[in-house]
Amino acid sequence: MQDDRIKPGTKVRLKDWDTRPPEEGDAFKREARERLESLVGRLAELQHLLYAQRRHRVLVVLQGMDTSGKDGTIKAVFSGVSPSGLRVVSFKAPTQPELERDFLWRVHREVPADGELVVFNRSHYEDVLAVRVRGLRPEEVWRRRYRHIAEFERLLAEEGTLVLKFFLHISKATQKKRLEERLAQKDKNWKWDPSDLRDRESWDAFQGAYEEALERTASDHAPWFVVPSDKKWWRDLSVARSLVEALEGLKMRYPTPKMDVQTIRIGD
Repeated sequence: MQDDRIKPGTKVRLKDWDTRPPEEGDAFKREARERLESLVGRLAELQHLLYAQRRHRVLVVLQGMDTSGKDGTIKAVFSGVSPSGLRVVSFKAPTQPELERDFLWRVHREVPADGELVVFNRSHYEDVLAVRVRGLRPEEVWRRRYRHIAEFERLLAEEGTLVLKFFLHISKATQKKRLEERLAQKDKNWKWDPSDLRDRESWDAFQGAYEEALERTASDHAPWFVVPSDKKWWRDLSVARSLVEALEGLKMRYPTPKMDVQTIRIGD
C-alpha cells in the first residue's frame, strides 16, 4: 500500500497517487469501519491527555478540491473528541481589515494554545492555491509565500505545535458525482456555490498548484499526507490513523496531582 506521507524534497505528481482504497470488498470495508471506530475512541483518549497535560499544541490542516470531504472528515474523525479541547476554524474570503495586513495575520491568531487541538478547514494554503489559480495576486507575490508558509510552520513546530497537513485527494469523476448529488438532493442544495463550476473548469491548474505547494512545504516537522478520498470510509480511516500515530508519538502522561489524593477525605 502506498505511504500517504510525502517525503520532503521529492517531486509530487498527483496522478501517481491513488484516490481509491487498496481494496473495496465488503469484508475489507467492514474491517476498515471497525478500525475507524477504534481509532475515534483512541483519539478521544489522546485529546483528553492533551487537554489535561497542556504541554503540547496540535494543528490539523485539511485541504482539498471542492467536495473532497473536509467537513465530513471533521465530523467522522473527531466525533468522539470533547468540544472543550477542540476548535475548528474555517477560512473564508478575507475581510477588509484582514486584507490590510499580511496574509498570515488572520491565520496566526487562530493557531492552538497549550492543550488545544485546532482543525483548519482550508487554511493559509489558499494563498498559494486559489489566489494563484484565480489570479488574485501577481505571481511575484504568491510565489514568495511558499517561503513564508514554510518558515511560519517551522516557527509553530519549534514553539511546541504538532503540525499535520492532509490533502484529501479525489478524482475528477468523483467530484462530478458529488456535485451532481448537491444539485439532486434537497438537503445538499445549500452547499451549492457558483464557484464550484468555475473551479472545476480550472481542475488542471488547481492540481498543478497543489503539487507545487505540497513539494515546497512538505517537511519532517510539518508533514503532508496525501489521503485517497474517493471513498469516504477510507479517507476517514486514513486521517484518523495518521493522527493517532502522531499523537501517540508525543508520549503524553496525565499530570501528577499537586497533593496526595489518597489522603483526601470527603465529608458527608
